[in-house]
Amino acid sequence: MKTRFLNIVLKNHIALAALLVTFNPLVQAAPTPDQRAEALLAQMTLDEKIGQMTQVDMNALHDKADVQKYALGSVLSGGDSDPADNSPAAWRGAVDEFKSYASQTRLKIPLLYGIDAVHGNNNVDGAVIFPHNIGLGATRDAKLVERAAHIAALETRAIGVQWAFAPCIAVAQDARWGRTYESYGESPELVSRLGAAAVRGWQGKQLSSSSLVLACAKHFVGDGGTQDGKNEGNTVCDEATLRRLYLSPYVAAIKAGVGSIMVSFNSWNGKRMHHNKYLLTDVLKGELGFKGFLVSDWDAIDQRSGNYRNDIASSINAGLDMAMVPYGPMQTNSWEKNNYITFITYLKQLVAEGKVPQARIDDAVRRILRVKFQMGLFDQDSADPALLASVGSAEHRQVARECVRESLVLLKNDRKALPLSKKIKHLVVVGQAADDLGLQCGGWTIDWQGKSGNVIKGGTTLLAAIRQTVSAETKITFSADGSGLKDADAVIVVVAEKPYAETKGDKKDLTLAPADLDLVNKARQTGAPVITVLYSGRPLVLGAALESSDAFVAAWLPGTEGRGLTDVLFGDQKPTGKLPRTWPRTNEQLPQLGNDRAKVDAQFPYGFGLSY
Repeated sequence: MKTRFLNIVLKNHIALAALLVTFNPLVQAAPTPDQRAEALLAQMTLDEKIGQMTQVDMNALHDKADVQKYALGSVLSGGDSDPADNSPAAWRGAVDEFKSYASQTRLKIPLLYGIDAVHGNNNVDGAVIFPHNIGLGATRDAKLVERAAHIAALETRAIGVQWAFAPCIAVAQDARWGRTYESYGESPELVSRLGAAAVRGWQGKQLSSSSLVLACAKHFVGDGGTQDGKNEGNTVCDEATLRRLYLSPYVAAIKAGVGSIMVSFNSWNGKRMHHNKYLLTDVLKGELGFKGFLVSDWDAIDQRSGNYRNDIASSINAGLDMAMVPYGPMQTNSWEKNNYITFITYLKQLVAEGKVPQARIDDAVRRILRVKFQMGLFDQDSADPALLASVGSAEHRQVARECVRESLVLLKNDRKALPLSKKIKHLVVVGQAADDLGLQCGGWTIDWQGKSGNVIKGGTTLLAAIRQTVSAETKITFSADGSGLKDADAVIVVVAEKPYAETKGDKKDLTLAPADLDLVNKARQTGAPVITVLYSGRPLVLGAALESSDAFVAAWLPGTEGRGLTDVLFGDQKPTGKLPRTWPRTNEQLPQLGNDRAKVDAQFPYGFGLSY
């Protein structure tokens, strides 16, 4: 009874204290991000508001002091826009310098720095590179995708960057599209589930964490459905199909709390997305209740009429909040061309003329400020210096290694060719890709389009991983051209697409390259078991290469951690990956696979994957 009495007294005291706080005019709750944004907005001039709506590439700034002069809201580093020294510490110094100019403005509104960290912090030398999204789609593992995004966030915030243009939640339907590897797969359900997991990994439970990063779902909407897989092309479908195939991942991302969304280059039934008020304002902001802000893609507002001034008015009125105006006046050689000074000048004129309502400007800036307050940038914008030491750490690489081994899809395994014994006497490894980190990582790795060679520090190629895995008695012979095959007990053939990114990666013929087919044929002639490993950003038409291989592994673009490959090839882990895309038998099947895969005699169906 005594204990019960004390509990009742304690509860009454707590209730009384709550009432006193409620009715005490001297005790006030902290203002919300909405209230703080509204109060700051009321203090801003039109010039300061337009500055917040402007994002410029670091290499386009005529003068770094323009961040202060024009009160710019954001700076980005595009695909090939890096500091001369590409180390994490140098990145941190460069980003902090840009931020320092924002801190000298009248209202001291923090600068938001953005970067394309699409499979890890892929611009930075020494960072961990994860499998591209198509590989993560093969894992089907939302918790693992969230962990990978969390690691990428830590390595991004370590260099001072607070905003990643990720995840891409396109539902790619045609593998001829050069961005297919940025999509988790062809299923809206899969993309929705993994895209939401990535948002949670990037942003955490609270945007205000100084170790995490603002996510940006992209590209709204229908970018994966353009005719013939053409980048920036036209998606032709009715609204019911648009909603079913392409809109549902955005519903999931918004529920996960995504703070920004990038508008797509593509059109829908001939209307450019950057000028589509119905989808940007009525659907996304109205119907779906998106409270964050919309950012344009690279220079994308200048797509419609060829009249830059009119295009600015059209895109801002459609609902665009922040314009990525990456070019500077020195790059365009004319004041009247599309550069950030022209954008700012024209938008100010358009407001004065009533062609862009002041209310639309205020709505855009309110959204941007609200996110910055939610991120805690006004209170603490400096990331923990200790994070720098985590870039490329063994702990982070272990998560990426787990992603690799779960992403591998075993397409064929005759004669029990896999798993290989670690005590095999003579293992022959052929193909340049076996010892080439650039081919192993693919596009968006240091360079925008990617390149072959030793592109990044700290990675492990498949060949190096094999040498770390087999016994000391195993003889390993490596040749890029398929020579040295004599007396092999097994041959691993590693073939790869050459690195590419958007637009340049668009391709009509997805047949495996003749040189790669020749490597497989040479290995077949030895009579030893042939294990073919394919690095690619999409399924390729394999033809005779599949028939000539005893085992065939779709490894996608696995990134820096080659040990994830050997974990499966040598049996420490069974293959568990499942195809995130239907695998074509011929090029002629490509247009039909995404839309009507059930009626196509594909090489392998969606969800296929063997195990040991």
